[in-house]
Amino acid sequence: LEGQAMSLPNTAESPRSDNARWRIGEAARRSGVSSANMRYYEKEGLLSPGAREDNSYRLYSEADVHRLRFIRLCRAMDMSLDEVRTLLALDTAEAPLDVHTACHTLDGHLAHVRTRRLELQALEQDLRALRGRCDGTDVHCHTLDALHAQADAQVEGLPASAVPKRHV
Repeated sequence: LEGQAMSLPNTAESPRSDNARWRIGEAARRSGVSSANMRYYEKEGLLSPGAREDNSYRLYSEADVHRLRFIRLCRAMDMSLDEVRTLLALDTAEAPLDVHTACHTLDGHLAHVRTRRLELQALEQDLRALRGRCDGTDVHCHTLDALHAQADAQVEGLPASAVPKRHV
């Protein structure tokens, strides 16, 4: 089966060895990254395509599994694929690099997070105001009225202040 570990010499004795090879299902289990995401990361160039068995099953090493964990960690911090790509390139580059590139990448991501935080705070205020339109005592739903009015404002070209912010 595709998800089972390969029976290679020394695999049981040294599961962290780069010689250890796993099929995609086992590599997914070890890394915490789904098989579908592994294939996507390969397509996006974040992960080199695994070696192939004679039956064309992909095989992954411990280094591949570690790289997947690294990608998963970066994505959990809401980094874009381009940010992850930059950090991975820095990690594997053979030529001398600008030592501040990783810091610049993180600075850019921090700016993005700060912007999102402000957007989320504005969204929270909008939702609270919307929720405040309903006290449960009227037979008519004023919350739905407000949503319909905002939806109409988007197509009627009302001022931007009347149009809800983008969902983040």
